[in-house]
Amino acid sequence: MHGETGPSGGPALTDVLGVMEVWASGRTSIRREDGSVEEFPTADIVSGKPVPPRPSRFARLSDDEVERRGSGMFTPSEGKYVGDWLFRHTGGTNGRPNSILPVGEPGGTLDEVLDQAAGFYAAHGRQPCAQVVVGSALLAELEARGWVKLHPDEADTDVLLAGIAQLSRSLRSVDTTAFELSHSPVISREWLVGNDRALANYEAVERSLRLSNGVFAAVSDNGPDGPRQLARGRVNLVDDWALFGDLTVQPEQRRRGLARVIMADLTEWAAERGASVMLLQVLGDNVGAQALYESMGFVRHHSYRYLVAP
Repeated sequence: MHGETGPSGGPALTDVLGVMEVWASGRTSIRREDGSVEEFPTADIVSGKPVPPRPSRFARLSDDEVERRGSGMFTPSEGKYVGDWLFRHTGGTNGRPNSILPVGEPGGTLDEVLDQAAGFYAAHGRQPCAQVVVGSALLAELEARGWVKLHPDEADTDVLLAGIAQLSRSLRSVDTTAFELSHSPVISREWLVGNDRALANYEAVERSLRLSNGVFAAVSDNGPDGPRQLARGRVNLVDDWALFGDLTVQPEQRRRGLARVIMADLTEWAAERGASVMLLQVLGDNVGAQALYESMGFVRHHSYRYLVAP
């Protein structure tokens, strides 16, 4: 440490392990794994080296297992199993509650299953759509058959995982008591404020977001025209997995740390109910959200995209 003497008579040295966030104007700061930030003059640095990240504890989980777990984020109003594959339909415009979840073994040859899918979705006035892991053999096979991206200009969705204990450590400095937080077991139009697409398809959204064991959280205050929502998020607990979604901060309220407030609040809620893992999904080109989640300890497990039949 600066100004102190070590056992050999020279200056005392100590290690700081973490992610370097600032290197400017003669100072640097490093965020430790527990979320604390160490700041000091760059002149005090004697040596440094890159340290590779620890192997993820989630690397042993298969894509199928994580996809199956993540399916609890939405509840389709109608589902049909063909083998292990699930045909989902809810209505509205969202891909997930209106797509095939091709996890495990199909109930027959691919031709047979796709024929059944065509019949199932035709009955609902839709083309078959599938949620497919990027890089999988199934994706290559469907593309060879002419299936294309449902939203051609949209980036793939990354599936991120984090341990609840690590999240709790990284978010323990967040003061949630400074804000007005509310929880509801059911969705409402008021909770969706600002999401015009969801509000236009509210009935389908409400059907697909009937949480089995979860809450819709919001941060609010009293604005000039009455109560107003500043940020929101939701979590559903399935076994010991907390499935987090819809983190939204109203545009005029950004840069206030509200995303961390919502995450800290719902991490605590999930931890109190025995959750050990949190799963969330984010578009691969959402740089700001990706950086936020990485700073909390989330790691990418895999990506998926929606393919629609020709």
